Amino acid sequence: MRADRLVSLVLLLRQRGRLTADTLARELEVSTRTVLRDIEALSAAGVPVYAERGRHGGFALLPGFRTELTGLNHDEALALLTAGSGRGEQAFGLGSALASAIRKVVDALPESHRVTASDAARRFLVDPETDLLARRLVTEEVPGATMIEVRRAVLAGHKLRIHYAATGRPPQWRTVDPIGLVTARDRAYLLATRSGEDRTYRLSRVLAAEELPEPAQRPNRVDLDRIWRERSARFLSGSDHITVLVRVNPERREELLDTALAVRAEEPDADGRLRLEVTFQDSRHAEWALWQLGMDAEALAPQSLRTTLCDRAAAIAALYGDSSS
Repeated sequence: MRADRLVSLVLLLRQRGRLTADTLARELEVSTRTVLRDIEALSAAGVPVYAERGRHGGFALLPGFRTELTGLNHDEALALLTAGSGRGEQAFGLGSALASAIRKVVDALPESHRVTASDAARRFLVDPETDLLARRLVTEEVPGATMIEVRRAVLAGHKLRIHYAATGRPPQWRTVDPIGLVTARDRAYLLATRSGEDRTYRLSRVLAAEELPEPAQRPNRVDLDRIWRERSARFLSGSDHITVLVRVNPERREELLDTALAVRAEEPDADGRLRLEVTFQDSRHAEWALWQLGMDAEALAPQSLRTTLCDRAAAIAALYGDSSS
C-alpha cells in the first residue's frame, strides 16, 4: 500500500511540478505528517526530491527525473484514459486507485503525446449510465474501417462525411462536425453538429465514413457527460414518443432493442422473461415492433397499446377463423 502511495507521490511531482505538503496530502488522501514521512523515505531511496522554502515553496523533483512504464503505446494509453471517463471515479470506492492508475498512464507517454492523449480522452464517454466495473462492451457491429475514420475525425477535429441509414429512410451522405463518441447500453453514438444543429448518430447505422481535411466547427474543450445528458433528455421528451412497459423473451431482447429509441429500465421477471421500459418513436412504431415478436413479447402498459394489439389480433383471428372465406 505504501509503495503504491510513494509511486503516486513521485508521479504527482513529475506531472505538476512543485507542490506543498498540504496539496500532496489532499491528492493522496493522507495526513500531512504521512506525506513528510514519505518524502523522507523517497530521499533515502535515492529519489531526487528536495524542499523549497518560502511563501511559494514546496516539494519538487530534480528536472529530468521520471518513472518508467514500458510497452504502452499511444492508442493503449488513450484506451485506458477513456476507461476513466464519465463516472468511473465513483466505482466501488476505487476513485483514488483510478486516479493513481491514470497518473501512471499519463506519465508513461512521451512528452509529445502526453497532452494530446489526455485531451483526446475527453472526446470519449464510456457508458455513463453504469459504473466502471459494470460496463459492458458495445455489442453492435461497426465496420473497422468506418470506426477508424470516425475516430480519426473526432480526435483530429476534422469534418466528417458519413453515409447514414436513418430508420425508415434510404441512406444519405451528410457532412458533420464531430464532437465526441459515446457508448450507452451496448450501443455507440457519434455526437456531432450539422449546419450548427445538434445531431446524434448511431454508429451501427453509419455505412461508410470519410475524414475530411477541413477543421470541424466545435469548441476546443468539451464536457461530453453534460452534452449527453442534455441531448438524451431532449430526445426522450419528444411529443410523439411513447414509453412502453414490456415483458419479453430474453432470446428476443436484442431484436426488440434494435427497433427502440431508448431503454430506461430492465429487470428479470418472475417467469424468466425480462421486464423492460422501452421508448419508441411513436405508437405506430411501438405497435409494429411488438407485433413482429408475436407471443414472445407482451405490452403491459400503456393500456391503449394493449387495446390496439388486442383488436389487431382479434381481426386476424376473425379473418382466418371464417371458413366461408
